[in-house]
Amino acid sequence: MVPETKLLTLLGVGFLLGLRHALDSDHLAAVSTVLAERPSLLASGAVGFWWGIGHTLTLLLVGSIVLTWGIHIPAEFELIAESGVAVLLLVLGGTLAAKLYRERWHVHSHRHSDGAPHVHFHSHERQEDHRHRHWMVQSIRPLCIGMAHGFAGSAALMLMILASTEEVRAGLLAILIFGAGSIVGMMLIGLTISVPIMYSRAISQRFFVAMQGVASCASIVVGVWMIVKLTVSARV
Repeated sequence: MVPETKLLTLLGVGFLLGLRHALDSDHLAAVSTVLAERPSLLASGAVGFWWGIGHTLTLLLVGSIVLTWGIHIPAEFELIAESGVAVLLLVLGGTLAAKLYRERWHVHSHRHSDGAPHVHFHSHERQEDHRHRHWMVQSIRPLCIGMAHGFAGSAALMLMILASTEEVRAGLLAILIFGAGSIVGMMLIGLTISVPIMYSRAISQRFFVAMQGVASCASIVVGVWMIVKLTVSARV
């Protein structure tokens, strides 16, 4: 295979792998937890975009070090990075659960002046704030989450790139294409996740809170599962 064809094949495969990489369970759990607090199409696209940017920046940093100095990523680094992602998922899920508990959603039943019973679902703690925070503030959280996931997935990606090329430019270009695929994939996933959350909010506040609870539990379950898997693999 000629070098140009080999490079194009590597870039094409890298983009597809980036799309696939966005579907990993830990990525889905982290992004769904963030989107459960910001259910809108605009927010979902922004969260996916900044997650992908953070993910790509980390991969470029690690990739430039590995390709320039020929440093191999030790297994201990991957273990620590994966453990960090697991703890991050626990924190995200726990934070959302604590937020739901603080708001204390509950049902009140009362009668209108005409005598008709009425059930009202609300929270004494929740305060609606219609002010829009600056885009930079909104982007910091998904950016940091993406960077953490980038460290966790860097070892496997570096092995694939080193097996295909040892040239710094070609390797970094492959990482950029992989990152572009992950950005596109995560933005599409964010939009997909936001639709049922937005729909649940339109149906009823109770259903919306239930969806937030599901996102919180999913993040915690995936975090615990990752810790158990890492513990078992470390003992083998």
